[in-house]
Amino acid sequence: MTTILNKIGAMRLTPARFFGFWATLFALVFTLSSCTDDLDVQQSYPFTVEVMPYAEKIVKGQTVELRFEIKPEGNYTNTLYTIRYFQYDGEGTLKLFDGPVLVNNDRVLLESKTFRLNYTAKSSDAHKFLVVVEDNFGSTPWEQTFEFNGKSESDDNGGVTIQPVNPGTLTPISR
Repeated sequence: MTTILNKIGAMRLTPARFFGFWATLFALVFTLSSCTDDLDVQQSYPFTVEVMPYAEKIVKGQTVELRFEIKPEGNYTNTLYTIRYFQYDGEGTLKLFDGPVLVNNDRVLLESKTFRLNYTAKSSDAHKFLVVVEDNFGSTPWEQTFEFNGKSESDDNGGVTIQPVNPGTLTPISR
């Protein structure tokens, strides 16, 4: 050990060695201080929800199916989505297809990014409710209001009964 120290002490300090030492030390400190052990993994991605077209009129006792697909801008496997709704006009029930009946303003976990809701009218009035889909990272929730006009059985054709016309006997035209 003493021979190594003697050799270091016997070295002649030149300006090139002096600046080389400080440049190496600076580069080493800069390199070690700029690294962190934290991985920068994006977990929260904005998303939209696509809704398939649906009927705009509904009668008491009728069920309308609403189809949804969540479309995130990125993919993180631990993202969970919940749904809730608030009905502010009309009376009816909203149910996840093959799942529970939703309670007004209670969150329910969605098991898939594609899901269906069934809305059943319990009155003949107009129906309005807001559906909200949120993720577990608190990003901006998706919201859409659904409106169904109440209709009576005679509204299908404006109250006019259509009777088929008997064409009578048809005789072919010969050439």
